[in-house]
Amino acid sequence: MGDLNRRNFLKTLGVVGATVSGIPAKKLLAQSHADLSEDRMGVLVDTTVCIGCRRCEWACKTAHDIPAGDIESYSDESVFNKMRRPANDSYTVVNRYNNQENPNKPVNVKVQCMHCDQPACVSACIVGAFSKKENGSVVWDGSMCIGCRYCMVACPFQVPTFEYDKAIQPNINKCDFCIERTKDGLLPGCVEICPVEALTYGKRRNLIEVAEKRMELYPGRYNNKIYGFTEVGGTSWMYLASKDFEELDFPKLGDKPAPGVSESIQHGIFAYFVPPIALYALLGGIMWIAKNKDSKEEGKK
Repeated sequence: MGDLNRRNFLKTLGVVGATVSGIPAKKLLAQSHADLSEDRMGVLVDTTVCIGCRRCEWACKTAHDIPAGDIESYSDESVFNKMRRPANDSYTVVNRYNNQENPNKPVNVKVQCMHCDQPACVSACIVGAFSKKENGSVVWDGSMCIGCRYCMVACPFQVPTFEYDKAIQPNINKCDFCIERTKDGLLPGCVEICPVEALTYGKRRNLIEVAEKRMELYPGRYNNKIYGFTEVGGTSWMYLASKDFEELDFPKLGDKPAPGVSESIQHGIFAYFVPPIALYALLGGIMWIAKNKDSKEEGKK
């Protein structure tokens, strides 16, 4: 384990060496986004079908060993009185919006990581703790993370959260597309439990066809847009809705991948502020070793 620690420490410092020598650090640590499979998976969320039962919230917690409580307690609609965001103990949440055209049928919107095709979090992470998997999921590796939280700043959807109240081994938390379930051939927890099939899991390219067909068959039901089809280069989670997505608090984003922005910022920092970056990387390496040392000591107790 000591050799492994030293290797990872040297790898972190290698980023600085590459920066100083003029070699982009991304070539060492970041994953190429050109390897996306045409068969990568996704989820189509039809907000016109969602009834706001929040069973997806319960299933997500259960799938990730987060205390979930009694499933019947999720029928409490008082949570809709304010907008919620994913948190350390809830990787997905459902928000409710008034529908002026049909007050008796509010719009319910499930929120979680969008699993971008070209993720800003992957691009921003200087140690490769985030990666985009061939099946479409974007996952975080705690053994690599140094706690810089660049991912939180870079994410255009403001999804990753950090355990600020945890002094030892704080984690970055977000939906991981139930990768431990899907690799065994199971559905994501939220998809499996949805009682009205508001969530459709399948190959992303097929889901786009499904969405286009629904809009064609029921033009009065849907806003003529698939959110996530082209936003920031495309996302694995895509949405249909009856109204403009901006009214449902979806950020208005262009088609250009978000990493283009974060990489430009980072490259500028690397070019003009090498000494501070070198210092941060050194401190990050020390933090990484200390983190793993604490972990080993806890394991001995």
